[in-house]
Parts: sequence; structure tokens; C-alpha cells
Amino acid sequence: MALTERTVTDLIEIVGQYKHIQIRDALIIERDGVEISRSFSRYSLTCGVVGAGSTFIDTDISNQPDNIQAICNICWTPEIKEAWKQHLISTSPTL
Repeated sequence: MALTERTVTDLIEIVGQYKHIQIRDALIIERDGVEISRSFSRYSLTCGVVGAGSTFIDTDISNQPDNIQAICNICWTPEIKEAWKQHLISTSPTL
């Protein structure tokens, strides 16, 4: 009996006005090629953060798979980034 496990990205969603990207990965465990277990983990990406002096810092997506990078690059237009920056500035008491 051979047990194997693999992780696959099985869901990518674009959510909300600021185009947050939500990613769901499935950890699949198989015995002799038959799935016996599946569990999920999720994470999300925003287009950036506001740093010192209200400087916008783009999210580093270089460690993401090519398909997720492509989605981010399409969704996160300069207009979306500016709107997200203004939202962060307007809702943060320290900026």
C-alpha cells in the first residue's frame, strides 16, 4: 500500500471592489491512487500596503504560481491600486 500526498490549487476567486485574490489549496492523500482524504487551506492576496509617508508598496507575488501572478497582474490595475491605497489611508488612524 503506497500512500501519496499532493497539493493542488483548486479554487481562485477575485473578490470585492479592490480585487482581492483568494486562493484555496487542497491537500489530497491517496492510497494506491485512490483518494482517502482531502483537506483545505486558504490564503488571500491584496494588491499592496501603505508604508511610511503614505507610500504604496506593491505586494510581492514572485513566489506565486504563474497562473496566480497572471490573475493579479490583470486585476490589479493602477486604478485599483490607487483606490486601495486611498481606502487604507482613509481607514487607518495612524496614516
